Amino acid sequence: MKKWLLPVLLSFLILLPGLCWAQKGGFVFMASTIGPVDAGIVDALENAFEKETGIRVRHVGAGTGATLKVAEKGNIDLVMVHAKVLEEKFVAEGYGTERIDLMYNDFVIVGPASDPAKIRGMKTAAEALKALAAKQAPFVTRGDKSGTHVAEMILWEGAGIKPAGAWYVTYEKGSAGNAATLKYTNEKQAYTLIDRATYLSLKKDIKLDVLVEKDKAMLNYITLIPVNPKKFPRANYKDTMTFVKWLTHPDKGQKITSDFGKDKYGSSLFFPNSNAWRKKHGVKG
Repeated sequence: MKKWLLPVLLSFLILLPGLCWAQKGGFVFMASTIGPVDAGIVDALENAFEKETGIRVRHVGAGTGATLKVAEKGNIDLVMVHAKVLEEKFVAEGYGTERIDLMYNDFVIVGPASDPAKIRGMKTAAEALKALAAKQAPFVTRGDKSGTHVAEMILWEGAGIKPAGAWYVTYEKGSAGNAATLKYTNEKQAYTLIDRATYLSLKKDIKLDVLVEKDKAMLNYITLIPVNPKKFPRANYKDTMTFVKWLTHPDKGQKITSDFGKDKYGSSLFFPNSNAWRKKHGVKG
């Protein structure tokens, strides 16, 4: 789907409750957070699933906040998102059935190679954010209530800081996703929080370095939530759950996830995290 069509389609879906594109069997309509879409893993998973089962899956990409708003109108069968607080609220209010672990990667703090704020190598995001705020180093935020923005806000809160001022720049097109935000940050030679998959996919085209990484607080968990068929009876719950079971199967969707990106980047862009995968490999949740 052409990227310029996504904002139009997204507005259309939000404004028209009960449209339910996916009411016929053999087709699942998913709304996904933008990072996995931009990385290409959503297409890879959908195509492999369709080849094996004959069930088509199509998606629209948006920030987690916008994705859940679309689903609240009953226009989606399944969401792929990464903001636990928003996800739990979505399920608690009856729009979704449950949160289902799928995969994870991590966030990193990137900035100019010259690193004027001197945060390179700091062990925690909190330490780095305190330094950025103290030095009022230009920092770009998506500011769009997406999963990335929510994660950033949680990290600032953990650092005991409410970022504000000319140095803290809200990217006006932040809803376009992490790739667009990272490119903008590169233009400004500023700092930002970004998922590693997006950084690796654009690394050759930008002049920003990963400066802070491997803090457990920056892990980025991605989950699935089927919309609630009791609330939206026309949702294609049967095929959705077939897709969910395939995505979370250790030898199917999780295997594709574990290998995705290795050929191009030398390591996977995402790591499998389903209950079934963890059980098979003896990994604690």
